[in-house]
Amino acid sequence: MYKFEPLLKQTLWGGDKIIPFKHLDTKLDHVGESWEISGVKDNETIVANGIYKGRTLNELVREQKAQLVGEENYERFGEEFPLLIKFIDARQDLSIQVHPTDEIAHRQGKSRGKTEMWYALESTPGAQLYNGLKQQITPEQYKAMVDNDTITDALARYEVREGDVFFIPAGRIHAIGAGCFVAEIQQTSDVTYRIYDFKRKDTNGNYRELHTKEAAESIDYTVLDNYRAEYESVKNEGVQVVTCPYFTTAVYDLTEPMTLDYSELDSFVILIAVKGEGVISSDGEKLPFQMGDTILIPASAKEVKVEGEVKFLETYV
Repeated sequence: MYKFEPLLKQTLWGGDKIIPFKHLDTKLDHVGESWEISGVKDNETIVANGIYKGRTLNELVREQKAQLVGEENYERFGEEFPLLIKFIDARQDLSIQVHPTDEIAHRQGKSRGKTEMWYALESTPGAQLYNGLKQQITPEQYKAMVDNDTITDALARYEVREGDVFFIPAGRIHAIGAGCFVAEIQQTSDVTYRIYDFKRKDTNGNYRELHTKEAAESIDYTVLDNYRAEYESVKNEGVQVVTCPYFTTAVYDLTEPMTLDYSELDSFVILIAVKGEGVISSDGEKLPFQMGDTILIPASAKEVKVEGEVKFLETYV
């Protein structure tokens, strides 16, 4: 089982929630993102425990191959770790964005698209986010609404509650609003198309680049009644909240010990603690597990015991 040193990203829009949430001893401010598990080039997380301490995630994959990620995942993704895990804390509204599908990304000369999900942590009261279209618009209307600053009028807006889950398949327009604090699970991809940025300027007084053309090619114009993933949390049971070709995620809220059986699963598993604390045991190894921790369990592990009062996300491919 592996913990990693978080990659903390200071941003103009970053807030003050990540450092205390992760119990970190640092005076960094405006931390907008903590990359928990990442194989992204030049942003690889470093193992923080055990005999592999100091090694990168990509070195682990190269050395352990299917033992770490699973046979099918190794065949599908090779030596690239398929998921990127982050915590995001937005002090200001983030830009309105969309991500392409794998197929569209390939057409546009990119390696892959991006499907992702958010799990809402304890956010600022009244914080809101955008996810999906609330009315039918055409590509021509989309371009006009970006030009005349009304694109947010077409988007579904949600006030964020702790425990909310939002699935964001490639093609769905979305944005994190001021005060939102979320855990994000996504395909390993850095392809983001900025649709609208509220006419803000950077520190040099320039507008940030928009990707209106690429975004227009990527948007899925389907309208749904509800974009919040509805589920009921159940004590001491895993409740599946998202399943898609790129990841499957469940929420666990434990008050008593539980053994997770992965004997039939051909994948690594990532556990993300969002509340409380406990201990994880597997193959004779024990790791403390508390709010803000993210742990990678290799595909070779067949059984994992979790003890303590702890709420966590479980995700795998």
